[in-house]
Amino acid sequence: MTNQTPAPVRVALIFGGVSPEHDVSCLTAGGVARAIDSARFEVVGIGITPSGRWVQVPVEEIKRFEVVDHRLPRLDEERPTALVMAGPEHTAQVATRTSDGFVDLHEFDVAFALLHGPFGEDGTIQGLFEMLGVRYVGSGVAASAIGMDKDLMKRSMAAAGLPVGPCVAITTQQWEHERQEVYDAIEALDYPLYVKPARGGSSLGITRVTDIADLRAAIEFAQTFDPKVIVEEGFGAVREIEVAVLGGHDRGLPRTSVPGEIVMDTEDKFYDYEAKYTPEEQVRLDVPAVLPERVASEVRRLAGLTFSVMGVEGLARIDTFVDADSHVWINELNTMPGFTTSSMFPKLWGATGLAYPELIADLIDQAMTRPMGLR
Repeated sequence: MTNQTPAPVRVALIFGGVSPEHDVSCLTAGGVARAIDSARFEVVGIGITPSGRWVQVPVEEIKRFEVVDHRLPRLDEERPTALVMAGPEHTAQVATRTSDGFVDLHEFDVAFALLHGPFGEDGTIQGLFEMLGVRYVGSGVAASAIGMDKDLMKRSMAAAGLPVGPCVAITTQQWEHERQEVYDAIEALDYPLYVKPARGGSSLGITRVTDIADLRAAIEFAQTFDPKVIVEEGFGAVREIEVAVLGGHDRGLPRTSVPGEIVMDTEDKFYDYEAKYTPEEQVRLDVPAVLPERVASEVRRLAGLTFSVMGVEGLARIDTFVDADSHVWINELNTMPGFTTSSMFPKLWGATGLAYPELIADLIDQAMTRPMGLR
């Protein structure tokens, strides 16, 4: 009797999306498609165009998504529309619509949404997966939504006793009808301030403000990305330390990577979109970070605790600040961190002993063994 090779797990890579991070998502999909173990996994490519149409994309085409002449890849709008629907026994299906019906029907066992920002990282597509009854990589609806909204995220962290810095959230209604109250609340914060879209990512729409005269313009610039804005008090003389976290095996405790550090070339520069994705920007990712063992252990402990108390599943990157007295502050939780080969999350796990293809497999394996429904 010969041993039969198990059938490959059919993985839908879902990428693109309508958020400003569409291009980054396409870049991520290219990296994953090139690195995924084709002996274990069969890839089904599903793109979401900038206008929001779902389309099928051949995996060989996805593999070619790279930065070319400083331009990130992007889906065009010329492809025929596809439809995703429930399949049999915890699977889903995708098919391309034609004037006569549907063609190119593909079934998949697990969805891997490589979407960054609103309408992908924020619980919306996770809710769709739940309704379809298909397994998926990453956090559920609540943790994704709270992790995407920096206001709700920091409120939840503070309520759980995690060390977070002071901030002020601004809604559209408050900015239009209670502007003086908004300025009064911000007065309690120390400069520099960081003005951010509350539900943005990849550092898009962020402004560093050192004078009150620049505050209004910064808020209104952030509002072009998200009507809800958050103003955070900057930390002086801190190191930006990040930890990558994975869900535990067999629903056990989360696993944490070695810490890494983001080092900018100038003191007043921050880790913005250009620094993350354009090679000419002078930024260094030190992996692992050079930290005293006690501080590194504390950063990892707080990262694992944040993952647990926030109800995160699958993966997350926890961003922290470490001050001159070795106090650790939680800056942000990211439930779908940058996942290109040059991103901090894969680099941290590579330094911890988990290579990029193994990291992808680990996440899919977690999704395939996770219970369906409420958990």
